[in-house]
This record gives sequence, C-alpha cells and structure tokens, in this order.
Amino acid sequence: MDATFWALVGLIIFLAIVIYLKVPGMLTKSLDERADRIRDELDEARRLREEAQQLLAEYQRKRKEAEQEAAEILTAAKHEAEILVADAKAKTEDYVARRTTLAEEKIAQAERDAVTEVRLSAVDVAIKAAGALLGKKIDSKMAGELFKESVGEVKSRLN
Repeated sequence: MDATFWALVGLIIFLAIVIYLKVPGMLTKSLDERADRIRDELDEARRLREEAQQLLAEYQRKRKEAEQEAAEILTAAKHEAEILVADAKAKTEDYVARRTTLAEEKIAQAERDAVTEVRLSAVDVAIKAAGALLGKKIDSKMAGELFKESVGEVKSRLN
C-alpha cells in the first residue's frame, strides 16, 4: 500500500467525519446567516439612505420656504421704508411750506408796521412843522381852527 492509498483513506475518513459532524450544514448555515446579516445591513443602509434623502428634501423645501419668506419680508420692509420716506418727505415739504408762509406773513406784517410807523412819524413831523410855520403867521384863534381841521383831515386819511 502506498502513500497515495493512505492519503485517499485519510481523505475519505476526514470527509466522513466532516459529514458526520454536519460541517457543510454549519458552513451553509453560517454563510446563510452572514448573507442574511449583509442583506439586512443593505436593507438598513437603503432605508437610512431613503430617510436621509427625505430629510434632505424636507430641509431643502424648508430652506426654500425660508428664503421665500425672507424675500417677502425684505420686499415688505422695502415697501414700508419707501412709504416712510415718502411720508417723511411730504411732512418735511409741508413743514417747509408752513414755515415759509409764516415767515412771509411775518415779513409782510413787519413791512406794514414799518410803513404805518413811517406814516405816523411823517404826520407828526408835518404837524409840528405846520404848527411851527402857522404859529408864526397866524393868530391863536385861527391857529386853533386850522389845527382842529388838520387833525380831522389826518385822521380821515389814516383810516
């Protein structure tokens, strides 16, 4: 018997022990369990990927909504600012117009007061000058009559 025969006998005994101990079933079971674990991990990874895509889509949608809301807020703020600027401009123009009108009225009143004062001064000077001239040329009775007549005429012209 040669070594090849004994190698064959050893191989047959080894295979018989392996089959008796159900090693192929254990290997198959182990491989099946590993395949199931890998399949479960792949399913879990697929599920997590889908959840991540859903979350990403939701966050993108929320980001777009936030950007749109920010744009709307910005537009509303610009519109409100324009209204405030227009209102402030209108109020400023109204204030300037009122102040200008008031200043013009004060100037006109000052002019009227100055003209009235000049007229009164002129009348006083004229009366005094006329009184002085007439006092030299007219007697006292005639002077009284002329004075009353002049004062009455001046009053009628001033009113």
